[in-house]
Amino acid sequence: MSLNIEDKKAVVEEVAAEVAKAETIVVAEYRGIQVASMTKLRAKAREQGVYLRVLKNTLARRAVAETPFAGLADQMVGPLVYGISADPVAAAKVLFDFSKTDDKIVIKAGSYDGKVLDAAGVGQLASIPSREELLSKLAYVMQAPVAGMARAFAALAEKKQAEAA
Repeated sequence: MSLNIEDKKAVVEEVAAEVAKAETIVVAEYRGIQVASMTKLRAKAREQGVYLRVLKNTLARRAVAETPFAGLADQMVGPLVYGISADPVAAAKVLFDFSKTDDKIVIKAGSYDGKVLDAAGVGQLASIPSREELLSKLAYVMQAPVAGMARAFAALAEKKQAEAA
């Protein structure tokens, strides 16, 4: 279905708004994917806060023009699905992990911090723990000494009570 000029402008505006908030964009080819698989991918992306969209490449190029992701325009060839996320690793993680389970999703490129990444670079980015994982690890590390001190104080209190008795 062909879009008229107003619809195209609206799509570019919508995608450009997502790109403005984004830290990472990952593009993957989806040639031959089953509808059920694409539905699972979309659900996984929604869970992780990733904006996932199949776009005409010309519209995607317009949306990333004059942004830190402009270097990605050369990679926008073929039938692509675009993963855009404010979390630096979420888009890479969703698409990379899904490409392991469905060989019809092939990572083509990505962009993070103004740098264009190849498929291997996207894989490395996907291997970094997400923000939530890092925060939970940090909370655990910060909580461990407090719990240890609480046990030490409890043992000291018991010792004092035993001596007093």
